[in-house]
Amino acid sequence: MTRYAKRILEIVDQSDEHMTAEQLYLELKKTEPKVVQATVYNNLNTMYKEGLIRKLSLEGSPDRYDKIKKHDHLVCKKCGALSDMTFRDMTGDLERQLGEGILSYDLKVFYLCPKCREI
Repeated sequence: MTRYAKRILEIVDQSDEHMTAEQLYLELKKTEPKVVQATVYNNLNTMYKEGLIRKLSLEGSPDRYDKIKKHDHLVCKKCGALSDMTFRDMTGDLERQLGEGILSYDLKVFYLCPKCREI
């Protein structure tokens, strides 16, 4: 793993946000001023393929990156705010329904956040 990849992984793991590639690039640039944006994108793609980080794709918004720790997400349908939520692990239920093992699942629950409900 490159030093850039290690640092990106540290940023993702330490963040409570779901950062975009652009945000990760700007954060990494604070400690690695010579890094270029393409390097960040390449490392993110590699780390995602290797299962080191999660990629969250939402329609109409750039991909965001998250730590691997098991959790689910609440997504505001109006403003796109993304927050973590932990539901009961459904792996066993899904495997029983399918009759076979699953690798993983990504649960996104759409709702209107408190800020958007006020409007």
